[in-house]
Amino acid sequence: MTSTRSATLFALALLAPALIYILTIVAYPLVDTIILSFTNASLRAEYDFVGWANYQRIFGAGNFTEVIIRTFIWTFFSVSLKMIIGMCGAVLLNAAIPGQTLFRILTMPPWVVPMAIGIFMWGWMYNGQFGMISGLLQNFGLTKGPIAFLAYGNTAFWATVVTDVWIGVPMVTIYFLAAMQSIPKDLHEAAWTDGAGRFYRFRRITVPLMVPAIITMSLLSLIATFNSFDIIWILTQGGPSGSTTTMIIDTYKTAMGSRKYGEGAARAVVISIFVTIFCLVYFRAVRKLQQGEAK
Repeated sequence: MTSTRSATLFALALLAPALIYILTIVAYPLVDTIILSFTNASLRAEYDFVGWANYQRIFGAGNFTEVIIRTFIWTFFSVSLKMIIGMCGAVLLNAAIPGQTLFRILTMPPWVVPMAIGIFMWGWMYNGQFGMISGLLQNFGLTKGPIAFLAYGNTAFWATVVTDVWIGVPMVTIYFLAAMQSIPKDLHEAAWTDGAGRFYRFRRITVPLMVPAIITMSLLSLIATFNSFDIIWILTQGGPSGSTTTMIIDTYKTAMGSRKYGEGAARAVVISIFVTIFCLVYFRAVRKLQQGEAK
């Protein structure tokens, strides 16, 4: 009996740091945000419980639906491009070519450079008067005059996507490269001996063995991109005319710009629900896919 109790106490002692972390860093802020979302908290010292009023106001506003759709479109294109470019980059870096180490080092700057500095650099390149991109387009005769990419809705939206992809691709590339290098070379050599071409080996050997890495990286990238704030805020602050306003930007403007903390908390809860639902659906789809492949 004593030994069993000691083992239980020892197990609880080992779990204590993780439990404390979850309770203080995750559980408490989440519960506090949920409670705050049912109030009319603002700059006033006192606030009242308003029930579902904040949520009714959010979904009653016509622009919030547009914000949700824009967020999913922005996330879809950003994550898709990062996965595709990252996979292509990993394949190239994994090839036996001269200067392989140098190319791997050159892949890192977008990830190593502080994010704010990288974003400001892109903001300078997007400038219509002295930006490099507009200047090159004019020099090659592709445009008749300067283009202020961040001044128009469509170009500003895609400018933020390009910037996010530039920042995120190195991490995806290095992660996929590590996954490729963990694949036994014997499998590729045996397939090559049997006459299998590079594309066949990539499709039938490399990709199936990289599925766990692809699933993990795509999910992490999706969550990070969905909640991305720095890139859009530094470049456009959600403008022009809300064309780059995503759910996280909309939440910040409501809570910090308009000082409507209760409604801002409600928007944060909605974001958490969307991310949770998507993760559950994603894992279920992946599980079904793996079970189908196993059969």
